[in-house]
Amino acid sequence: MKRLTADELRQQYLQFFKDKGHAVLPSAPLVPHGDPTLLLTGAGMIPFKPYFLGHEQPPYTRVTTCQRCLRTVDFDHVGMTDRHGTFFEMLGNFSFGDYFKEEVIPWAWEFVTEHLELPEQKLWVSIYHDDDEAFAIWNGTIGVPESRIVRLGREDNFWQIGVGPCGPCSEIYLDRGREHGCDDPHCKPGCDCDRFLEIWNLVFIQFYQDERGELTTLERKGIDTGMGMERTAALLQDVKSIFEIDVIRPVLDTAAGLAGVEYGSDSRADVSLRVITDHCRGITFLVHDGVLPSNEGRGYVLRRLLRRAARHGRLLGIEGQFLNRIVDVVLRQMRPGYPELEGREEFIKKVVGLEEQRFHETLDQGTAILKQLMEKEGKKGSTQISGRDAFRLYDTFGFPLELTREMAAEQGFSVDEDSFAEAMEAQRQRARAARSETGYLGEQVEVYKALQDQGGSEFVGYTDLQTDTSVMALVRDNEPVEAVGPDQHVVVVLAETPFYPEGGGQVADQGVLIWEQGRAEVKDVKRPLEGVVAHHAVIKAGTLEVGDGVQARVAENERWDTARHHTATHLLHKALKDLLGDHVNQSGSYVGPDRLRFDFTHLEALTGEELRAVERRINEVIMSNYPVESSVKDLEAAKEMGAMALFGEKYGSAVRVIQIGDYSLELCGGTHVPATGSVGLLRIVSEGSVAAGVRRIEAVAGHLALDVLQEMDAVLEQTASVLNTAPESLADAASRVVEQRRGFERELQQLRQKLSASAADDLVQSAETIGDVSLLVSEVDAGDMEELRNMGDSLRNRLQPAVVFLGTRNGSKVNLVGMISKDIAGPELHAGDVVRTVAEICGGGGGGRPDMAQAGGKKPDKLPEALSEAAKIFRERLEGIQGRVEK
Repeated sequence: MKRLTADELRQQYLQFFKDKGHAVLPSAPLVPHGDPTLLLTGAGMIPFKPYFLGHEQPPYTRVTTCQRCLRTVDFDHVGMTDRHGTFFEMLGNFSFGDYFKEEVIPWAWEFVTEHLELPEQKLWVSIYHDDDEAFAIWNGTIGVPESRIVRLGREDNFWQIGVGPCGPCSEIYLDRGREHGCDDPHCKPGCDCDRFLEIWNLVFIQFYQDERGELTTLERKGIDTGMGMERTAALLQDVKSIFEIDVIRPVLDTAAGLAGVEYGSDSRADVSLRVITDHCRGITFLVHDGVLPSNEGRGYVLRRLLRRAARHGRLLGIEGQFLNRIVDVVLRQMRPGYPELEGREEFIKKVVGLEEQRFHETLDQGTAILKQLMEKEGKKGSTQISGRDAFRLYDTFGFPLELTREMAAEQGFSVDEDSFAEAMEAQRQRARAARSETGYLGEQVEVYKALQDQGGSEFVGYTDLQTDTSVMALVRDNEPVEAVGPDQHVVVVLAETPFYPEGGGQVADQGVLIWEQGRAEVKDVKRPLEGVVAHHAVIKAGTLEVGDGVQARVAENERWDTARHHTATHLLHKALKDLLGDHVNQSGSYVGPDRLRFDFTHLEALTGEELRAVERRINEVIMSNYPVESSVKDLEAAKEMGAMALFGEKYGSAVRVIQIGDYSLELCGGTHVPATGSVGLLRIVSEGSVAAGVRRIEAVAGHLALDVLQEMDAVLEQTASVLNTAPESLADAASRVVEQRRGFERELQQLRQKLSASAADDLVQSAETIGDVSLLVSEVDAGDMEELRNMGDSLRNRLQPAVVFLGTRNGSKVNLVGMISKDIAGPELHAGDVVRTVAEICGGGGGGRPDMAQAGGKKPDKLPEALSEAAKIFRERLEGIQGRVEK
């Protein structure tokens, strides 16, 4: 076998298929583009799903990639074995209607035998049980003996993900020897033992599976292969596990060094080291790809990975925050294969550091609560944590369910996950409409497929806001119809359209469709398939039929406002990069007729000075009236020009480039003004935080910006009038008012102190004496709890030794405080016990130490009763103590 580093294996694979006519494409992000049906990229083919489905035309028919992937299906197994991981790299080659089995099988054999130099006599293959075509190639063309070709069933060797393209598989295995296997003398691929290691999976996409599970042969067949990079590297480097290959072992060794343990010397420590190593690799790329910690979706995956890694660090005895020291090593090890990590290190570490800090702040509290829950259940003879309690840990303390389950299992407890799921779903229903997070098809698009095959819709909206066109199709409830009448909602597909479909952060156009004796209002516009524009409309008058001629008119004022905001968004992006640094990258956007919203990576709030500088820079560019020009370029040529790619857009081999003078150059499919002067004016209206390391700016342009300025002028004039000053003197006048108020507050405080001192004298005089202890129970006038505590403390000091109990009413609330001299406080004279008991009378609760306690309540009318009860309790206890002393 040829010994290769991970970087060498990755490069040799890509070069091999490049030599076979494949386009080498970079890894797509872990966040699947424009696909709400998938949580994360979990396979090499995910970025090409639209091509396999036929929804988009691929820019190349042969592609090869090394795709970063993350799967959570094996989450609980990570750390427990030396082969499971959430993050991995998948080497793959793909054919979209180009080559098929006759080519890919010989290529795979050539690569593993000639380039990886694996011994042919140790290689086995599996095929789908009735795939005689694959058998003929493996046996007849390649020469693999029939004895080393294993036929397996649908569960093992047929690839499918619900409705959609699917097909049989063929896998290549290496026989590692009997010493790695079971006792079965007939052991072969398909056995659960570790003897046969799967190296490469070749998927032959030749069928389409419908909702009934029936298969039809595809006209254009495809190839999807996957070779696990880490697993193959472990084989070539002759190490026992993926954690020991050259690109991962330094990460593990760093964790071991921080913990002061040696990998392999303690099985429990090894579990934690593997968890930290794997999870930090996933964490690094999730944050790089724009995922931020949250309690749902992708953010929840990131949070559970990060918090599980942090907890395992604590189990190893690592004190304080440490994850970024591991992330540093991940960045160093992965940068050769993923140069896009360059420049994002600071942002990644900031997000990781903030989330780890938050977790440490809640971990101790959450752990203590979980311990109490287990003790409570144990006393009842139960070994299960309720789903409700587990959900409270999740919702209040940020404990992922997996962490609660893991910590509970260590003490022999389980979690009622069914009731946890019910609580989670109830919260989702309250917060938002539930959305599907898994599946293969995101929406019913088959109804539009025939229209795509006919050429789809021609978009003319870059130059025209109205056009004469014809109706290609009408769709209601995902079914084609021939005609629709008044008040019906319908999706209209036109041969040509000036309506911009929602995409790239820009909202869809609105407008009208007009025909003889008829009219429809266009409320929304989508692109269900590449080249097909769907107009969601309401028929206002007449009947509309397929084939009718219509005039499509975009709402002109709204389109121009949207265009102003889109061009302004490009100017804002460039200004932020220039003034804050190149780490600024777009994380999301909204571009509409009413405003623009721009989310970007930055680690702290912008100062007022920075915001003014950004706004000034943009308005200077607007006044320079630079031309805004669009052109279509080859993707590589556009990148060489320095064009920036915008968040949320997917690019083919040909891209649209928006150039704003010599100031800005971005890839963009949106609508823009012809020159920056048409933006008119830009005004930033807000800046704030969206998540850790992500800021948001909202702004308005054109007449909307003028409206904001005029509204601000009106407020200034009105405020100046109230303060009897000119607008330009408003700051000085406001300062004088504030200073006057502070003076009044000081005088008021002095008066209150005098009154309080006088009242305190009266209270001291009213105290009763039991033995040598003063007892004072009274209602007083105090502004807040702090003032009440100070008053009680002062009275206790003056009456030493003393028991002081005070109450005050503030609106609909009650405050109580108990103070006892420390030399007499104890089990019999316990301020906390009495306060807790008396607070219940006022509809509240509280407690504290023997010498000081406080409480609140909701029934101010019950205060006299509460004070009477407190006096009774303390009087009885003091008299009891006095009686024993006299005896």
